[in-house]
Amino acid sequence: MARYVSFRDFDWLLLAFVLLICALGIMEIRSATEHTKFAGAHIKQIYWVIAGVGLMLMMSLINYQALLDQIHWFYIAAVASLMGVLVFGQRYLGAKRWIKMPGGNHFQPSEWVKLILILAVAKYFADMRQRELSWADLAKAGAIVGVPMLLVLKQPDLGTALTYIPIAVMGVFLGGMEWKQGVALGLLATVGLGAVFLVPRVHVLKSYQKQRLTSFLDPELDPQGSGYQVEQSKIAVGSGGLWGGKGSQTHGNFLPVPQTDFIFAAFSEEHGFVGALGVLLLYFIVLMRLTQNAQTAPDRAGTFIVMGVVAVLSFHILVNVGMVVGFMPVTGIPLPLMSYGGSSVLFMFLALGMVMNVRMRRFVN
Repeated sequence: MARYVSFRDFDWLLLAFVLLICALGIMEIRSATEHTKFAGAHIKQIYWVIAGVGLMLMMSLINYQALLDQIHWFYIAAVASLMGVLVFGQRYLGAKRWIKMPGGNHFQPSEWVKLILILAVAKYFADMRQRELSWADLAKAGAIVGVPMLLVLKQPDLGTALTYIPIAVMGVFLGGMEWKQGVALGLLATVGLGAVFLVPRVHVLKSYQKQRLTSFLDPELDPQGSGYQVEQSKIAVGSGGLWGGKGSQTHGNFLPVPQTDFIFAAFSEEHGFVGALGVLLLYFIVLMRLTQNAQTAPDRAGTFIVMGVVAVLSFHILVNVGMVVGFMPVTGIPLPLMSYGGSSVLFMFLALGMVMNVRMRRFVN
């Protein structure tokens, strides 16, 4: 059967909302870095967005079924690249997360692995033909996501590793996991999390990572250390009021490097509750549009791909905004499309390109 692909089926409305979020991010990056050593970062962000749109258009033209047929090779390459980071990676602030490329640029494989995992999980569950999931099936799905996750934790990069979890959760949920299995897995995860924090001999996380995960519960215990950024972020959000203010926390350098993970705090301070609510509304519209595209996917694999993107995007938004207002731990997870950073922006546009890919193949002759 031939699949007719036309840009008439491209989701231009979704792209418009995505670019609006990017524009707000660029505007805030410019404002937050105007009188700092990072001044001009918004220009680089514009280049990343333009490059991202180009990659999205190219990705939308590649038949996702062809990608799924070769996913085992992509998965091997993804694992190899993560192992390469541990061996050849550039160490910065105590972590090996990047491989230095020609021209002085840095490549962060862990961001791109998310896209490979979305495709791998989609292929795995689509091939099951909607049969009931056994414990062996769940274990295999866990291994698909777990191996890259452990390699990323080894770097160490806790934030990115956590973003792999929603891909697995969405996969087993749509794959037909029974509620008894869900309860058992939830209890197992709780016991494992307790062991990580309470058993001294378990060294999955480093001590500073554990401190970061728990400091949000009472940041005032260490206001000049692990709780500093959370406290300053909450002050920034609160000082924005209803309509926003001058951004004294952001422009006074009380909030460190606000253009990255804490850009929502900087935006809330300058644009207030109304501005913050507007950004969240834009994200909600994007998520609803993506979910609608999942419902119109031509096959089971296409639905899994789009919902995998929805899971990752939702997790990023939930954790980042929760982190900014002190409801979630500080894990270094950026706000999609708004936070400064090339790897994050390019991944998001590639993921959206996969969504467009599925949407443009809705009609089969």
